[in-house]
Amino acid sequence: MDQGLLARARQIIAVNLALKPEESLLVVADDITREVGKLFYDAAEDMGHDVQLIIMPEGKVAGQEPPAVVAVAMAAADVALCPTSKSITHTQARINAVAQGTRVVTMPGVTMDMLREGASCADYSQVEARTAAVTAMLTEASTARILKDGHEMVLSLAGRPGVASPGVYRTPGASGNFPSGEAYIAPVEDGAHGTMVVDGSMVGIGALTPGCPLTLTVEAGRLMSVEGGDNLGPYAERLQVLFAKPENGTIAELGIGTNEQAKLSGIILEDEKLYGTVHLAFGTNASFGGVTHADCHYDGIILKPTLYLDDTLVIQEGEFVA
Repeated sequence: MDQGLLARARQIIAVNLALKPEESLLVVADDITREVGKLFYDAAEDMGHDVQLIIMPEGKVAGQEPPAVVAVAMAAADVALCPTSKSITHTQARINAVAQGTRVVTMPGVTMDMLREGASCADYSQVEARTAAVTAMLTEASTARILKDGHEMVLSLAGRPGVASPGVYRTPGASGNFPSGEAYIAPVEDGAHGTMVVDGSMVGIGALTPGCPLTLTVEAGRLMSVEGGDNLGPYAERLQVLFAKPENGTIAELGIGTNEQAKLSGIILEDEKLYGTVHLAFGTNASFGGVTHADCHYDGIILKPTLYLDDTLVIQEGEFVA
């Protein structure tokens, strides 16, 4: 076992999960992330914690519900750490576990290399403070306007609360990603319109080739088309889930990255935490203040955007100004 990685896993368990000696830890992995799951299991066991490891089948799409036995185990644990290849962040299993007081920390798509550098290695006291400030701005705003390369997307945020994912989870029912560093919100489902380019990465595709973005068209909160990208062809089938049902292509999330150590890798878990980026997602958002239950939750990363919340310029071409 790599002793450096084992030490990093111990640090994450102690600091980011804030696992107490009397608390139980459940690690949920799948066939793809088995090695990462075993790393955290071994680290927790070495620390003397009550820990269990479940290996489940790999999900087909991001946002798919885990098996029922996993959902039950998550709700019974004090802390559930979920390094899975497909995201279970926006699932009913996660919602139910949180309602029972479980701290649920999801790590969709995580790799061993991601634990060695990048967002995992950030100063999380700084990430936590920055994320809280941006979350407050989202909560107070009624509208958001994103500008990029001549495209504009307007979203209604009226009455919706911002959500912080600071990467540190101390209280019962706290939930979010690790590594993390983002503030996000569920826009009003029929209140988004315009076009926007996604030029960082996209769930189902990964990192996009520079100069070959995807262009999204949204009307009344519904994704009407995804066009462009020199690598869209081979992966177009993977994006068809967004058009399989109306709810799958409904605007679900506006997110803002707050982690200065995050790196673009094609893995959404870290990409959406990139400092000064914005991401849009479609599909399920009932897990964080919206009303949509869908078959998926697909994010797309926008690099160097300009973002207004109401009339306040918050990000200008990827740099925070507010």
